[in-house]
Amino acid sequence: MDKFAMIIFGASGDLTKRKLMPALYSLFRDKRLTGEFTILGVGRTVYTDESYRSYILEELQRFVKPEEQDMELMTLFVTHLFYLPMDPAEAEGYSLLRQRLIELTDDINPNNLLFYLATPPSLYGVVPLHLKEAGLNTSESRIIVEKPFGYDLESARELNRIYASVFDEHQIYRIDHFLGKETAQNVLAFRFANGIFEPLWNRNYIDYVEVTAVENLGIEQRGGFYETAGALRDMVQNHLIQLVALTAMEPPAIFNADNFRNEVVKVYESLTPLNEIDLNEHIVRGQYTASGNKKGYREEKGVAPDSRTETYIAMKLGISNWRWSGVPFYIRTGKQMPTKVTEIVVHFRETPHQMFRCSGGNCPRANKLILRLQPNEGIVLKIGMKVPGAGFEVRQVTMDFSYADLGGVPGGDAYARLIDDCIQGDATLFTRSDAVEASWRFFDPVLRFWSDTPNAPLYGYPAGTWGPLESEAMMREHGAEWTNPCKNLKHTEQYCEL
Repeated sequence: MDKFAMIIFGASGDLTKRKLMPALYSLFRDKRLTGEFTILGVGRTVYTDESYRSYILEELQRFVKPEEQDMELMTLFVTHLFYLPMDPAEAEGYSLLRQRLIELTDDINPNNLLFYLATPPSLYGVVPLHLKEAGLNTSESRIIVEKPFGYDLESARELNRIYASVFDEHQIYRIDHFLGKETAQNVLAFRFANGIFEPLWNRNYIDYVEVTAVENLGIEQRGGFYETAGALRDMVQNHLIQLVALTAMEPPAIFNADNFRNEVVKVYESLTPLNEIDLNEHIVRGQYTASGNKKGYREEKGVAPDSRTETYIAMKLGISNWRWSGVPFYIRTGKQMPTKVTEIVVHFRETPHQMFRCSGGNCPRANKLILRLQPNEGIVLKIGMKVPGAGFEVRQVTMDFSYADLGGVPGGDAYARLIDDCIQGDATLFTRSDAVEASWRFFDPVLRFWSDTPNAPLYGYPAGTWGPLESEAMMREHGAEWTNPCKNLKHTEQYCEL
């Protein structure tokens, strides 16, 4: 799109000022936005073009890293911004939107349009239908939708039906910023560009896999949203299961959007359906309670005093295919943890025969590979080595790589990368409709079980800890244990409270 207009619904909201505008400025600064482009903000808050530009310029100085700020460039960037006050829920405003786009693009039938829905999920099914009524769903237009895409399987199917009635699949970009992170993409490079690991990446050599994505913050004034979402909808059904897919997928024959997303769907469709034992014993949900100076979840603004919304969830998953049969995948996410971290931990099987003696309980341990996505991005491989001196005492040591050792972290903004991909028409890192439904098909029984079983356990855990102890017990069935992220890589202690 050398000449295009980007229309942001929800342009006066938090996501726009914190993420979208800094990402677009980043693309502008890096000369990724070339030619003629227009960014039209749409929202219920009343701004003029001039007052909106002043507002965004001020916010850019808050949310763009100081070392990336260039006042001259930021001032030039905001000259491309325009604003239309309207309610995206009301059909009457879309004729005004069409007229404004004609004025801005000098085109009686604007074609290269990029719509971004930075709105509450309640509008996801409304906006596309209004765009269609206004004749704005042209063959060259594209639409970006934030997660969560659907509230359950039925609502996801209904959203897919609505979008399919307005746009072709190649025009729909369901965004998940996790896949825009450089280190998430590096999981693929690590797996498929290194011949020493790919032969070992299967049930014959891997004992179990952990996927962790936790935060050291609470819900941050989002009680109204979080009460209707919970950890499963907010993190598991999209973020965590996509990291599982990156870890478990088969190598695409050709690395392009269709082949990559085909392999992702195959992983989702291979997830072992949850039975009654799984629902009762292999899913642990928790809710943080007050600890020290930290409030409990039920004390947060907008949260019911008797809320049963989960802020933590740990699950044991299985993948029923040739590569992974019998290998458990343990996933967990939670609020108010000791640190913010996202990582994948691959536990290899022990050697078939232990030929070295244990000394003081320090027996050689199985190899472990840790792929850290955030923070302190890096990779560590734990291996057994002989302790210098007499005898053959073997202890576990680490071979690690941290981006911090290179003087920085992976460059680039996740939203900037994904918006750029959308402008270029590359849908590789965006979720396809069949993947959305396959994921919801797997997790929907969990939501139904909680709804139908009011007394299903919800464990409290003190804010600032690693969650309910029951999640540790779940893993002990397999002789496994959660890895402590605070001990994985160099430079990590600065991120951990414990």
